[in-house]
Amino acid sequence: MPNDNNAIRIDKYLWAVRLFKTRSIATDACRAGKVKMNDMPVKPSHEISVGEIYELNIEQMHRTVQVKALLANRVGAKLVENYLTDLTPAEEYERIQMARQYGFEKRDRGTGRPTKRDRREIEEFKYK
Repeated sequence: MPNDNNAIRIDKYLWAVRLFKTRSIATDACRAGKVKMNDMPVKPSHEISVGEIYELNIEQMHRTVQVKALLANRVGAKLVENYLTDLTPAEEYERIQMARQYGFEKRDRGTGRPTKRDRREIEEFKYK
């Protein structure tokens, strides 16, 4: 791991390129194993390098991003493309769009609360 002045932590980078609203949310996502590199979870203190590819689970979406350049501070939304390449497949965006259009959890009126089995199926669909 490089330990020079240009080294940037993964949690700070993810916050700076606007993938997470706050740095603490980015840190929590790393600790929860929602940020991976080569199918291995990374710690919030992981130092990033240009060209590395990360997989993120943000809410119901599975994103894949590549580091283009390092940055120390948060940038405007229009400048994010200078620091990050989005490798997320178009099918993932379509899946999320369909889910938003039809609702993530739609239950017929009068069916009552979901059973434990129903809840597990819903969670599997949402967080798969």
